[in-house]
Amino acid sequence: MRTSAPTSTVASGALTRRLAMLVPSGRSTVIGVPFLWLTLFFAVPFVLVLKISFTDSRLGIPPYTDLVSAKDGVLHMVMQLSHYAFLLQDDLYIATYISSLKMAAISTFCCLLIGYPVAYYIARSAPATRNLLMMGVMLPFWTSFLIRVYAWIGILKDDGLLNHTLMAFGMIHSPLRLYHTDIGVYIGMVYSYLPFMVMPLYAHLVKMDLTLLEAAYDLGCKPWTAFTRITLPLSKNGIIAGSLLVFIPAVGEYVIPELLGGADTLMIGRVMWNEFFNDMDWPMASAVTVAMVLLLLVPMAVFQYYQVKELEGTK
Repeated sequence: MRTSAPTSTVASGALTRRLAMLVPSGRSTVIGVPFLWLTLFFAVPFVLVLKISFTDSRLGIPPYTDLVSAKDGVLHMVMQLSHYAFLLQDDLYIATYISSLKMAAISTFCCLLIGYPVAYYIARSAPATRNLLMMGVMLPFWTSFLIRVYAWIGILKDDGLLNHTLMAFGMIHSPLRLYHTDIGVYIGMVYSYLPFMVMPLYAHLVKMDLTLLEAAYDLGCKPWTAFTRITLPLSKNGIIAGSLLVFIPAVGEYVIPELLGGADTLMIGRVMWNEFFNDMDWPMASAVTVAMVLLLLVPMAVFQYYQVKELEGTK
């Protein structure tokens, strides 16, 4: 009877240690949770879309054939590659991909031209002012993305706020054609994605050692030279990160070109929507989606390669 308590204590202690070994903790938890999130909400849906892209369309639910079927106890796999071949042969799809990349690249460049001075000014402001300015940058996220894009319709259309203001001041005599044009799409995309450029730039600029600039000025360096040789190189990772955060979602953007663009505005997001919901051609739409994802992996791979090389160089 006297040894039962110590024995139970030892057993419970061993059980606790085993449970602690089974439950991830520390670094494993920190790394595992994001990986689990990406697996559930990116990898699994992408595998499903990839599977559908190798099937054929049909009338029914679901609107595609089975990739793997069982007949007489034997599994049969029929993979259709015709959708990918059609993507490479059809001029419309090729032109749409090129147009999407061009519009995303121009929007990213415009966000960089506007976002860098904004981030630089915020990073050099007083701490109290800095917090208020960053709150102003993030303020648009408090409103629905769709509502923000709809608001631009009232600003850009022929009888909208912008044209009324310019005509009232005598700056123009006839309304500017901005709504349902590529220019309207650029304005909407720059407005929507500008915070994604400002935030990583600010994060790098605010941590920069200002004594480097003071030393450069003491040695007779001019402000522009100090900026190009010190500030700009030290913020290059922020530039790359912000550019990726803008460029990648801009390539597949659907809402902005649909609401602000015209009928001739070619964006791959509109093509995917049309294939999925209007034509009900899920296999073709899936092939378009997979091709877009593979296309976007190229800049991400280049950035990853650059980061690895930079880390190896610092060792």
